[in-house]
Amino acid sequence: MKEQDLFFMKIAIEEAKKAEEIGEVPIGAVIVMNNQVIAKAHNKRETSQNAVAHAEVLAIQEACRNVGSWRLEGATLYVTLEPCAMCSGAIVLSRIERVVYGAKDPKGGCAGTLMNLLTEDRFNHQCDVTAGVLEQECGAILTDFFRKLREEKKKNKG
Repeated sequence: MKEQDLFFMKIAIEEAKKAEEIGEVPIGAVIVMNNQVIAKAHNKRETSQNAVAHAEVLAIQEACRNVGSWRLEGATLYVTLEPCAMCSGAIVLSRIERVVYGAKDPKGGCAGTLMNLLTEDRFNHQCDVTAGVLEQECGAILTDFFRKLREEKKKNKG
């Protein structure tokens, strides 16, 4: 595993923790270009009541603003959970070169688990994909979050 992948995934994990602090599903994303962070974000679906406020989409929007272009050629996206179909589409459309993710998503992962939209050769752009970087840590954050949520619901019922 590349040292820089570990370094930037740890920043994505910090973003995921920010999401958890505000009651969001703890997913974080960081976009890097020329070894510099150009954007970082975390899920805000609940706080914004916006279905598309996934960490990846918010990070892509910020990165585009910061570089002054919708094309993020040469960029790497680090995200704690495997991107869904919507986020994978946004990644391909923004021309991100590489995607590095932590935990697999067995229910919605479109970067290799259910399908791989990021390497689909029928699209006009494909991404390099690296899976499983700090997978245990990324997965544990999500598992703990949903366990606490279930416990809270159970407590409020009884």
